[in-house]
Amino acid sequence: MKRSFLALGLLTTVLVLSSCRNETETKEVVREVEVEKVEEVEVEPESKGILERTAEKVDKEVNKEVNEEIEKIGDDN
Repeated sequence: MKRSFLALGLLTTVLVLSSCRNETETKEVVREVEVEKVEEVEVEPESKGILERTAEKVDKEVNKEVNEEIEKIGDDN
């Protein structure tokens, strides 16, 4: 008698647990995306900022002064 109650209880438990389970379906969505490649653009002198233009002018002046000092010293050979 105990065995039949245990078997009946086990069978009932298995049926209850398996029937109450919600099975949800998952869908995988694959989307293709086009990526635009950005081209590198060279910076034109007109589009440079004020700091860049000023730095270039200062560099030119410093280079002139350095060249003058080198010419004053002369060739050591």
